[in-house]
Amino acid sequence: MAKPIGPTIPRWQLGEQLQRLRIAAGYSRQQTAQRLRCSVSKIEKVEGGQVRAKLAELETMLAEYGVPEDEWPPLLELQRLGATRGWWSKFGRLPLPFTEFLGLEMAAETIRTFELAVVPGLFQTEPYARALTESDTVGMTPEWLEREVGLRMDRQKQILSDDPPQILLVLDEAALRRQIGGPKVMRDQLAHLVDLAKTVHLQVVPFEHGGYPGIAGRFVVFDFPEDLHSPVVYVESQAGNLYMEKGIDIRRCSLAFDHLLGAALSRPKSVALIKDIARHLE
Repeated sequence: MAKPIGPTIPRWQLGEQLQRLRIAAGYSRQQTAQRLRCSVSKIEKVEGGQVRAKLAELETMLAEYGVPEDEWPPLLELQRLGATRGWWSKFGRLPLPFTEFLGLEMAAETIRTFELAVVPGLFQTEPYARALTESDTVGMTPEWLEREVGLRMDRQKQILSDDPPQILLVLDEAALRRQIGGPKVMRDQLAHLVDLAKTVHLQVVPFEHGGYPGIAGRFVVFDFPEDLHSPVVYVESQAGNLYMEKGIDIRRCSLAFDHLLGAALSRPKSVALIKDIARHLE
């Protein structure tokens, strides 16, 4: 059975195809919006993969753009896949950038992650996740906290259990030494990383290395099967979240990640460092 890919990539694929077809047909977004009796913003979001096109809307666009009906089936299939509910839907309404991230994570063949400050959510223990979420958010309700932690734990089951992607994780030593939740929580978190290192490619950039590419913050490179989608880079900062798909950006971030792998300790030495940090926690 093929691995489920979720709705994000099909929506992006369909949006890209619809934009191409619209331009080839000589339509502006405003003209298409008039035909569909919707806003120009709706067309922009459909083409950007941010919202799904309803079946009737898709058929109208294809007819207006002069697409032969025998070429419709692959596009209709993308619409169907884009309308499916991701595993995260049971947690209620979530921010679009985050659901897009979850969808990319679900469909990826390889995930290359660098984290500067904390252990990434995909590799957190429940107590660590709870303590981090409590410290990172002001004015949350107990219900909101439980949802956030529950989503993070379910996310790990979805991605790491059956047929997981290849994962390469590079951590700055700071993420290992920052005590989230106190010594016991941190010791258990470090022990969890040691266990994960048996199946996840894990390396640590030590303090003594100094500066390196990526030191400004976290980024993730998602690689997909060639017939599914080109690579996507996710960059996170205080100014907001950004997805990059241009070839020059992919090459730049891939090169930065390769430099990180070279700057980091070897896998055995990285595990040894994690164990040493855990031993000295008070």
